[in-house]
Amino acid sequence: IANQRMDFINKLSTRIITEYDIICIEDLKVENMLKNHNLAQSISDVSWSKFTTQLEYKAQWYGKVIKKVDTFYASSQTCHCCRYKNEGTKDLKVRDWTCPKCYSTHDRDINASINILMQGILAN
Repeated sequence: IANQRMDFINKLSTRIITEYDIICIEDLKVENMLKNHNLAQSISDVSWSKFTTQLEYKAQWYGKVIKKVDTFYASSQTCHCCRYKNEGTKDLKVRDWTCPKCYSTHDRDINASINILMQGILAN
């Protein structure tokens, strides 16, 4: 299983690095997240830290850019259309939400990924 996991991480990180010039990721504090016993097993299973390490060193090899967005940036709470910050979406159980300002409907993860990309590019 460990070999399969490393093979997947290697292949995916290489694919991402070769396909994109700039990769924006959230600067997660994995060590702190592992203290949450509800998430620890899942986080360990997917090897987030190893994946990030792979991305970083492969980016150097290929001359690509990794931009880390601050851990405390509210990427899933901010509407990527109008920039309204919705405090009601802090609960991880909330997977979809509608912005009360511009009425755009958001999938939590897709909205967060768009915000992380925009934040990473703006920090450039």
